[in-house]
Amino acid sequence: MAGMANPTVRLILVITWLMIVAGCARLPSIEKTHIRAKTLGDLQTYLTTHKAELSVFRLRGPFDVVRQDDYEIRLADSQTFGADIFFAAHAGRAPLVILLHGHEASKELHSQQAIHIASWGLHALALQLPNTGPWIANGKMLRGIVAALSSGSSLSDSRIDTGRIILAGHSFGAAAVAIALAEGTPALGGILLDPASREKGLPGYLARIKIPLLIIGADEQYTRTTNREYFFRYTRSGVSEVSIKDAIHEDAQFPSDDSKTTESLQITFASAVTSAALSLHMTGKFDYAWASFETDLKKGALLFPKRK
Repeated sequence: MAGMANPTVRLILVITWLMIVAGCARLPSIEKTHIRAKTLGDLQTYLTTHKAELSVFRLRGPFDVVRQDDYEIRLADSQTFGADIFFAAHAGRAPLVILLHGHEASKELHSQQAIHIASWGLHALALQLPNTGPWIANGKMLRGIVAALSSGSSLSDSRIDTGRIILAGHSFGAAAVAIALAEGTPALGGILLDPASREKGLPGYLARIKIPLLIIGADEQYTRTTNREYFFRYTRSGVSEVSIKDAIHEDAQFPSDDSKTTESLQITFASAVTSAALSLHMTGKFDYAWASFETDLKKGALLFPKRK
């Protein structure tokens, strides 16, 4: 047995090294933008004086990102939730974008999205909730979390403008975001990434949403999520929708643990979310984001735009 120890150890080390190399190979290598900004205000000035283009947001933004994993959010009723926080490294306060995972998924599957958003000057928080639902309950939990964050009682950090929170969710997590907004969550707006739901009461919740909502879907030629059409149909006004050509449901995560996903399409989702979040920050609406989609709509990279 002693004679086998060294070869065994060497084999384990080799396998470990190969896993590390493979993992590094999957990390996205995204070029950084040429835009220079010291503050979010500087960036806003640049963006509002140049043509809005989604391709701009395919690049990493001008800011470094400070990451804090496994932060515990504690509510007044002693409930606790895990989250990873990504701070944009610039002077001044900025809104917070909260990202919520879908069914049987985790906060880690939105870490690259969060990094991308934070590099463009907005702070981001990837939140972990029970990943099998029930999603109406998750939506109500999300409302409580946002209320606690807004009051400063749960996350006290001078870098975050707690009065300016944006919600984004994937799949069933998008349904939880919609439910949270219907329940009066204090947020600037919601971004739904290829939303899905089996909740019978969803239409009633959607009809109660009174703040801007943007649906960014996968290509329904390849993926048709449960009741995705409800989210546009039953939201009465202030809702926009667009689909990403060739994207599957899991491309709305970044990174993804699905081998069928495409990094380029994951970056498209991340850039669309970033444009949408900045649009809410700058104007309180999705008009800037919609303008940034124009070129990709003409090229056919984005599909089936609709607004009401």
